[in-house]
Amino acid sequence: MESFRNVGLIGRMGSVQVVETLKRLKNFLVHEGYSVIIEDATANVMPGHGMQVSSRKMLGEICDLVIVVGGDGSLLGAARALAGANVPVLGVNRGRLGFLTDVSPMELEQQVGEVLQGKYVEEYRFLLDAWVKRDGNPIASGSGLNDIVLHPGKATRMIAFDLYVEGQFVNSQRSDGLIVATPTGSTAYALSAGGPIMHPRLDAIVLVPMFPHTLSSRPIVVDGNSEIKIVISEQNETYPHVSCDGQTHMTCTPGDTVTISKKPQRLRLIHPLNHDFYKTCRDKLGWSSTQRGA
Repeated sequence: MESFRNVGLIGRMGSVQVVETLKRLKNFLVHEGYSVIIEDATANVMPGHGMQVSSRKMLGEICDLVIVVGGDGSLLGAARALAGANVPVLGVNRGRLGFLTDVSPMELEQQVGEVLQGKYVEEYRFLLDAWVKRDGNPIASGSGLNDIVLHPGKATRMIAFDLYVEGQFVNSQRSDGLIVATPTGSTAYALSAGGPIMHPRLDAIVLVPMFPHTLSSRPIVVDGNSEIKIVISEQNETYPHVSCDGQTHMTCTPGDTVTISKKPQRLRLIHPLNHDFYKTCRDKLGWSSTQRGA
């Protein structure tokens, strides 16, 4: 287990509860003798904090651990910035669902304290890279921990496109778009579109059509190392969008291609020792929690 000395803090903007939790966390870490570095945007909502300040990207270079206070969306944003730095990331849940941010604010000092003592479980989550290409040349790119989504943007028309996996033609689709999700993202937008729940340790990608024109279009799970290519039909009259985790947006024109593959760098996500994926599913998705015995 690693020794954490420099701890970075990132918080979601616009929340009084997040600021309160950040202050508690900072005071706890300073009291325990840790060096605290606060992300520059987060520092703006913590006047008089007295700590070192850093950009989000540099935070990954100078810290042994980064703690994100907020919801899953906050952690998604941090993941894209920190994946290349190989720094472990811990999430404190101040959002709604909390599949990724699983430290409870009620047990903040105890759970963070245990992690700092080396009592934690660690896992690697892969991200996806997406490139929009026009006439074979990349014109835009983005990455996502949850998903890359092709969608109509503000238009209400279906999108016509051809789908390829590892260079092999899969089908031609007319639909509201396509969700390309990691196992991490399988419990997010992809789930609401009818996709399967995938265990986080799976090395797989799920392709979920959004309101397809034909009922025979179903989600497909493919190998995690697959290259996925979406060729947007030149017959489209609208300009579809590609969104990464719902936070980065790129506009396509008819005839563009969208290429999606696994990002080389992964996110190191750590959890308290009592972390249990299936318990999280029971809690967050309302599954039955009654055990009936063998």
